[in-house]
Amino acid sequence: MNHRLHLKFEQLERATQRLLAATEALGPDATRPPAPGKWAATQVVHHLLLVENSIAGYVQKKLLAAEQLAKPSLFTRARILLVNLLLRLPGLRFRAPRGVAELTHAASVPALPAIQAEWATTRRRLELLLNEYPSRLLDRAIYPHPRAGRLSIYQVLDHLVDHLLHHQQQIDRITQALKAAPSAAARR
Repeated sequence: MNHRLHLKFEQLERATQRLLAATEALGPDATRPPAPGKWAATQVVHHLLLVENSIAGYVQKKLLAAEQLAKPSLFTRARILLVNLLLRLPGLRFRAPRGVAELTHAASVPALPAIQAEWATTRRRLELLLNEYPSRLLDRAIYPHPRAGRLSIYQVLDHLVDHLLHHQQQIDRITQALKAAPSAAARR
C-alpha cells in the first residue's frame, strides 16, 4: 500500500475503533434512540458500515474500467474540502441520502456484534483494495460523491474519516442524551 494511503487507512481504523468502543460502552442502550425519530447508536454504526461497504464496492467496480478515469477538477477539490469542513463542525447535522436512510430503520439494523463482524469484513476488503491500488490511478477520480463530485482515492479516504468523525459527535450526543434520560431498566 502506498505510504500516504496507509496513513489515511490507519487514521480511519483508529477513528472506527473509538466509535465502536463508544457504542459498545452504551451496552443495551445502544439500540435505544435518544428521542422519537432519532437514530440509536447502532443505527449510526450501521449507517457507517453501509456507506463504507458501498464505497468499497463502487471503487472495486470502477477499477475494472480504470483507463477511463479522469482527474478530479479544481471545483471538485474545493467542494470536498467544504463538505469535509462542514462535517467537522460540531452540532451541524445532515440528512442521510434517501437510499441509505431507508436501509437504516431500527427494525432492519442487526445487533452490534453482527454489525462489527460485517464491518471487519468490509474493512479488510477495503484494505486489500488499497494494498493493490494502482499507483498510476492515485490522482484519478474514482468515486462520485453526491455533493462534492468525483473524488480521488485520497479524497475518498479523507471523506470516510471526516464522515466517521462527524458521526462520532452524534454518538457522543446520543450518549449524553441517554445518560440524562432514565434507562429502560430504571423505568420498570
